[in-house]
Amino acid sequence: MKKDQLFTRRRMLLAGVAALGAAGTAGVVVAGGEETARTAAAPVAGPQARQALKPSAFRLQPLTGYGPPRAAPRRLKVRDEPILQVSGRGRHMVLTFDDGPNPEYTPHILDTLAKYRVRAMFFVCGECVVENRELLARMADEGHVVGNHTWTHPLLTELDRHEIRAEMESTSDAIEDAYGERPQWFRAPYGAWNRAAFQLGAQMGMEPMAWTVDTTDWMEPGTDTIVDRVESGAAPGVVVLSHDAGGDRTQTVRAIREWLPYLIDSGYRLTVPPRRA
Repeated sequence: MKKDQLFTRRRMLLAGVAALGAAGTAGVVVAGGEETARTAAAPVAGPQARQALKPSAFRLQPLTGYGPPRAAPRRLKVRDEPILQVSGRGRHMVLTFDDGPNPEYTPHILDTLAKYRVRAMFFVCGECVVENRELLARMADEGHVVGNHTWTHPLLTELDRHEIRAEMESTSDAIEDAYGERPQWFRAPYGAWNRAAFQLGAQMGMEPMAWTVDTTDWMEPGTDTIVDRVESGAAPGVVVLSHDAGGDRTQTVRAIREWLPYLIDSGYRLTVPPRRA
């Protein structure tokens, strides 16, 4: 797909999300834009998604299938809207990164998180997981939480129930194989939720999480703009949306090196939701 065609598709998809929000559809929460969709017909390609990784010291052993049967996921209450912030006392915030993992950008973000001993959430796409299993193994080893962001990053409101289930289930399978356990969190691409996504997520044992502060790094607005959006939006309970894939994330990598120590020096505790039993 040519660059101008891809740009046009971005605008069409984002316009579709905005139209859903304007329509005020009951049971649908549309929470502000993300970047390029990935579809089964036209998956994102490029050197950053195809670079071979060296064997990682953090690599988990793949599941062999010879152990005890996997327990069925605990059924959760079906929500009418996603979780937008975290509760609890104190100056807690949650950092989230969408669309990866990506071998060009994700390792730098993980390095910065490790430097400041901060854990985060990564909402990953299945098609990226299968090419970068070592990065999910590293996330597991370093205590990060991995969530489901579908296989190809489609607009779920344009899919039927069977297609949504396939996108979610295949991604959870890939996460379990590389990360070591099935995800307990789900995020709809573009923040476009519908009833089927809430229901299927609950059936698979996943809570829906959106965000409070959008860094707009998907627009590549400049490192200073990204830093300003995080620092000015910081508040107890905030969930920050950033991206470690889906485009050039050089600005994101540079920005986190600035705003992360600022948040820590300001007394914020960057945490992740507790694991459910």
